[in-house]
This record gives sequence, structure tokens and C-alpha cells, in this order.
Amino acid sequence: MALRTRTRDHWTPLEGELLGFRGMQRYGRSFARSGRGAWYHFAIEVVWQLLAVTSRFRVRGARNIPESGGVVVASNHLSNADPTTLTAFCLGSGRVPRYLAKASLWNAPVIKAVMRSGKHIPVHRGAPTAAGAYRDAVAAVRAGECLAVFPEGGFSADPDGWPAKNGKTGAARVALETGAPVIPVANWGTHELLPAGAWFPRVLPRRKIEFAAGEPVDLSDLRERELTRDVLQEATARIMAAVTELLAGIRGERPPA
Repeated sequence: MALRTRTRDHWTPLEGELLGFRGMQRYGRSFARSGRGAWYHFAIEVVWQLLAVTSRFRVRGARNIPESGGVVVASNHLSNADPTTLTAFCLGSGRVPRYLAKASLWNAPVIKAVMRSGKHIPVHRGAPTAAGAYRDAVAAVRAGECLAVFPEGGFSADPDGWPAKNGKTGAARVALETGAPVIPVANWGTHELLPAGAWFPRVLPRRKIEFAAGEPVDLSDLRERELTRDVLQEATARIMAAVTELLAGIRGERPPA
């Protein structure tokens, strides 16, 4: 099966190619590995084997995620499976993603080791230390990390799965303060693999998971402006519009007005 070369040592599937089991295995072998940390690495390898037997990936636009340097990847959110599948997409693009996640995960057995190993960022919601998560996210992006964010802050509230027109402003704030690009990503199919509220994935038939990454969202006219509420909301609206446009391309239909 022909595969497109991304760099001398890294490849991604052909645009629009639906990967079978062998393709999924080969895709997993191409994942970025440097900087994972031992427990994050272990979790990735285990979860990917489960995904390889329960799903088929179709990826587009992987080259839009820069191979190095700070970047914010912003995706829609449909399922508890999204962090695992988005992680795989980023790894397949040559980047190891870091996440903002609720601080309680750092107290959970085994999971806390994965979160620390992966250099993810704890969020103490409602606590005086909550601002520390934003500070740490900015520092991570400035240090050249790939920060993965779900700007909706939760699953899509739309009955048909379309993203919200407005989301949380954190991704926009980090991007505007650091100057890092925001890469919009749409995913589709995770809600069929692991529906909201379900404890176990639907493994038969194998589910099709589709990803599409777009070009950086144009925030150039906002970067030199004061980060007021209006500026952050405008930047966030542009990010969500870009994600929605990508999802419309995957689904082959237009969202409601």
C-alpha cells in the first residue's frame, strides 16, 4: 500500500485513505516517540492496540500540524474517546500532545503516573490556583510543546454533533500570548465508538474515525491587540468556525445556520 512520506523518517497515510488493520498497525509504528515519558508511552501503546482492532482511521491535513515549535491544536469534542484518538492523530503527525486536564486525575492510581509522565497540565477548577494551569500552558507552548485543547469545554450540545459557535477562550488566549499557530482539527466517529455516557466501546463493526486538520487560523490582526474579552471571543469564534468547516467537509453536509 503506497504511503506518503512526510520526512525521511516519518510518514502519514495517503489523504483520504481508510486504514485497515495492517494500515493501523503501520500507522502506529510511525508515531512520534521522543518526549513521551515512560508511563505515557506505555498507555499510548496499550490504547493504540485497542483502537487498531476496534476502529479504522481516515486522516487528512496531517501536514498542517508543524513538525516542531509551539502549537495549539484545537478540536471538536464528541466522546470520552476523543483524547485517545486525537493523541493518535497528533502522534501520527509527528507531535506528542500535552493536555489540560482536571487535577483530580493526578490523584488516581496509575492514571496519575501517566499524567505526570506525559507532562500534562492539571486544572484546579474553581480554586485560587486555577490560573496556574493557564500559566503552565503558556510556558509549555513557549517551550515548543504541542498543546491539544477541546475549546467547547465538554461534549457537543448539538443533537447532530455540530461544534458550538463559541467556546472557552483558553486556546485563543494561549495562542495570542505566545504567538503560536492554532491548528483546527475536526474529528468524527468517536461518538459511535464510545457514545457519551457509555462505559465500554462498541467494537463491532469496527468504527470509522475521521480526522481533518486545517491550515492555521488567521489571528494576525488580533495578535497586537490587548487581550480583552471581545478580542478573545472573536479569536475563539474564528477557531470554532474553522473546526466546523472541516467537520462539514468530513460529513459532506452543511451545519444549520
